[in-house]
Formats: sequence, C-alpha cells, structure tokens
Amino acid sequence: QVQLVESGGGSVQAGGSLRLACKVSGASTVNTHYVGWFRQVPGKEHEGVAAQWFDGVSTYYADSVKGRFTISQDNAASMVYLQMDNLKPEDTAMYYCAISEKVFPLVASKYAYWGRGTQVTVSS
Repeated sequence: QVQLVESGGGSVQAGGSLRLACKVSGASTVNTHYVGWFRQVPGKEHEGVAAQWFDGVSTYYADSVKGRFTISQDNAASMVYLQMDNLKPEDTAMYYCAISEKVFPLVASKYAYWGRGTQVTVSS
C-alpha cells in the first residue's frame, strides 16, 4: 500500500523560503510513475505545482512557480522534496504530495495516491 506523508510547511514572510518533504512508502508496488506536488486553497481545485518522473528524467512546473520552486527526489531515502524560494502571498495553500501512474504530470485527477498535506502560509 502506497503511503505519503508531507512535512515542512509553516509560516514565512514574502521573499522567504521553505522546503517541503514527502516520505514515500510502498511505491515499489507501483509501476513507473510521476511524483507531484499540488496545492489547494479553500473553494478551489487542486493546482499542479511541480512533477517529476520517478527516475528524475522529466520535470514539469506550473508557470506560476517556474524559477522559484524546485522538485527533487532522493530515491534511496524514498523522499520527495519541494524547495520553494522567493515565496509570495499567493503561494499560501495546503500542499500535497502525490503519485500517479498516468502520463499527465500536473493533472490532479490522474493521481491515485495522496498525502494529507502540509500548510504553507506566506504573509506580505
């Protein structure tokens, strides 16, 4: 059974940085897959932020975070990270780590496995 647990959220001022982490277990039971980070604010759909093929070959970012966020993996430690720099108030959201076996890297509906999320709050 695949389980994902996020950590690293918190409150930060605009221009600051946070590093989110996602511990993945059971992924060996999943076929080749994408790992992705999504975010959601109340009343809105999940927004794809960043995604990477399990071997790190292909990486995708939402236009809103390009140049500021970086997704990375440590497969030996079964960890996925999201480094967030130059944070803006509009980055405030609950952030989720997810896994998909489908080839739609930033489409939330294609992701079958989700963590419970970690809150990121950016103040101006």
